[in-house]
Amino acid sequence: MATGKRFSIFSILAVSVLAVSMLVYAQSPTATNPVVAQDPGVRAGSVNAGQALSTLSSDELMFFQDGQSRFQNVDTVTGANPGLGPAYNSNSCSSCHSQPAAGGSSPSAAQFPNIGPNPQIAAATADGATNTVPFFISADGPVREARFPFVVSNGSVTSTPDGGVHDLYTITGRADAAGCNLAQPPFEQMSQLDNLIFRIPTPVFGAGLIENIADATILASMSANSALKQSLGISGHPNISGNDGTITRFGWKAQNKSLQIFAGEAYNVEIGVTNELFPDERGDPPASCVFNPLPEDSTNFSLTGDQIPSDVVEFSHFMRFLAPPTPSTQGIPGNPSASSVQNGRAIFSQIHCDMCHTPELPTAASSFTPGLSNQEAALFSDLLVHHMGAGLADNVTQGNAGPDEFRTAPLWGVGQRIFFLHDGRATPANGGLLNAIQQHASSGSEANTVIQQFNQLTQQEKQNLLNFLRSL
Repeated sequence: MATGKRFSIFSILAVSVLAVSMLVYAQSPTATNPVVAQDPGVRAGSVNAGQALSTLSSDELMFFQDGQSRFQNVDTVTGANPGLGPAYNSNSCSSCHSQPAAGGSSPSAAQFPNIGPNPQIAAATADGATNTVPFFISADGPVREARFPFVVSNGSVTSTPDGGVHDLYTITGRADAAGCNLAQPPFEQMSQLDNLIFRIPTPVFGAGLIENIADATILASMSANSALKQSLGISGHPNISGNDGTITRFGWKAQNKSLQIFAGEAYNVEIGVTNELFPDERGDPPASCVFNPLPEDSTNFSLTGDQIPSDVVEFSHFMRFLAPPTPSTQGIPGNPSASSVQNGRAIFSQIHCDMCHTPELPTAASSFTPGLSNQEAALFSDLLVHHMGAGLADNVTQGNAGPDEFRTAPLWGVGQRIFFLHDGRATPANGGLLNAIQQHASSGSEANTVIQQFNQLTQQEKQNLLNFLRSL
């Protein structure tokens, strides 16, 4: 009997071990049967972004290349590229827009393509500047700008809106800024007061196509499928220019009307270079920190050809003539099958992601290159602003985009992006794209019903959707 008992126990143990082994094997993640859906990660292989439109004339290509060169120039306080500061977030357009090529978004030293580390680290002490890198900037984290939603008075947050960018660094200590003494903003204090929010750079690939989508097209797209959108709780609206009443479309809250305004604002706000669109120094700096006549960037009347326009105009030419990213099923980590990607595209529509992330919008006729004229822009955005709820609210109002409203982020090029959402909170370390999707759901968000449907998908269906997104 004792022998029989031992045999029975050992048999049961053996069967149990075998069962557990089979369960583990059955649940082991593979490209076609993941145990739990996860963001595959940044698509490797060729960089399918950052190229000029193929239809540019020789003259247009010349202006594109000149604009690209200026986009990558490093600005200094004085000298060959004057105008940096007195306060700044970085010292070059491409230092913020670099992943996976000039015109993109935040880089990372640990992700493909390896363009990192975060350029804001080096910008802190360039040419002798004595800045301290803020706690929210890291070598492998996203490029960020900081905003204070409300004014602080006597150590307390008031109800008075601020919302403006408070640049990370000052030119204090630089060899070309002798005599300037400016303190960095009190980021630690603002964090303790819960009065600190971030934004990361938006990619500008295909921006000329977005600029050339007619207002009527955006409004028609908004009105399409109205009954379905109402049932889903989707009610986006355009942000509107207070100057001419037309639809604005660039920036996280679609606050900028055109690429030229977008470029002019960024040149002044992010780098500190005054220009013909934004000719004044921000923050009323002391005279000891102002080194150049204003505006620091202007039309070069004495030059010829592509050297005549200001930097801002050339930046806009570069962005306008950037081709949109090219989708690819190659290089997605895990090597998902083509059918997985195709199924993911179907699921994207099935759960109605496309009610905000509109797959295509046609452009109008263009006086520029044929590549911008009467094209189907596969941007996956309706260019409207939507309530994203308490979870993503930044308490900043821009135009008629309110505290929790953001533009539907275009998804083209998402396959080679590293950081997601307006503040870069979704990273490779915490789930990446999957985290970004889940963050769409919170109290007051128009995406809640769609995310509920996403959560009801099988793990394989979720993985197919993620694989599809990484193909864009």
